Amino acid sequence: MAQVQDIEIRDSAGRVAKAVDDLPDIQGDRMVLNMGPSHPATHGVLRIVLELDGETITKADPDVGYLHRGDEKIAENMTYTQFIPYTDRLDYLSPLANNVAYALAVEKALGIHDKLPPRCQYIRVMCCELARISSHLLGLGAFAMDVGAVTVFLLVFTEREKIYNLAEAASGARLTTTYTRIGGLMRDIPPTWCDQVRQFIKEFTVALAEVEVLLTRNRIWVDRLRDLGHISKEMAIDYALSGPNLRGSGIEWDLRKKQPYLCYKDLEFDIPVGSVGDCYDRYLVRMEEMRQSMRILEQCVNKIPGGAANEIKEPVNIADGKVTLPSKEKVLSSMEELIHQFMIVTEGVNVPPGEVYFGHENPKGELGFYINSQGGGVPYRLKIRAPSFVNLSILGELMPGAMISDVPVILGSLDFVMGESDR
Repeated sequence: MAQVQDIEIRDSAGRVAKAVDDLPDIQGDRMVLNMGPSHPATHGVLRIVLELDGETITKADPDVGYLHRGDEKIAENMTYTQFIPYTDRLDYLSPLANNVAYALAVEKALGIHDKLPPRCQYIRVMCCELARISSHLLGLGAFAMDVGAVTVFLLVFTEREKIYNLAEAASGARLTTTYTRIGGLMRDIPPTWCDQVRQFIKEFTVALAEVEVLLTRNRIWVDRLRDLGHISKEMAIDYALSGPNLRGSGIEWDLRKKQPYLCYKDLEFDIPVGSVGDCYDRYLVRMEEMRQSMRILEQCVNKIPGGAANEIKEPVNIADGKVTLPSKEKVLSSMEELIHQFMIVTEGVNVPPGEVYFGHENPKGELGFYINSQGGGVPYRLKIRAPSFVNLSILGELMPGAMISDVPVILGSLDFVMGESDR
């Protein structure tokens, strides 16, 4: 039998000190993890290059561009009206609002943005607020499902279907509406549309309260969101954030109030703001924004010029034959009107030389269109300020220090759509 020898460990204190000094090497190198571009939590084709120290994120680099379609270049090769369907496909959760934003930019270039008929303005505002509710609902539903609240996802989708029914009644399409036109609208709303909006407000008020019962005081939901993804006021301004992500940090900035357009100056509504700037604040801001949108909708259906059925025939397009198409009756009975329609359709509206920028308060933030015109019916240059693209730039600041399981929560609280980010 072999004799067991005693092993003497000398200078044990020195060995322990050396082990502490070499601890980073013992743990090994930090791991780089590719999250996306095909991942359910990224809500689209977003790739995030994560550098991890165990479960803790030390660095995050958002990599966008996988969905790029060249919308801005396409705009340089078609008339202003022909580009409207492409705006549907920016933030495809709020096409009605995208249409209005683009039309207002072109109308500003034409100098007719302050000549829109009052009925047209009210209908456009209702479209924008319905789009805001629809966008927030899907963002909230996907956000909640990422955290584990599947019931909320089912509830909000039921309400979104009602908004799609309203969009279909007004435009004939549910998703890609293309309802707005330069100088007005595709057509007037149906006589019963305002009553349908009233019914939606009544039902949605109950559904929103039910969602709040499920989430707002839910201990799991609060623990997952609170004190995570904190954005200070200074950071929000430095990264040019807009929309609920900016207001969640306590900055009261809303283009509908600060730079009013359409009939927003005649409507009463509040701007909800957060106090901390974490994920939970951004959730609360969007919940309150939906209530304010319902408040705006209720005022619009009660005050719309001409009434719901428009029996006095209030116009929804400006009375400018160089911008809007003539009526079918005139086209079919007058050669001059037929030629006029042909010129507008083939050559587009004649935008004078110059450059304009218009910012619109979209559900995701400020959707801006910069138009550089050298005259004629086609823009020389069109640049889109996509709020999702700008808001994603702050990921590198928010992610470090969080855990891998926190990534879906931070992404969901920012509420972005890659369709407009990769425009």
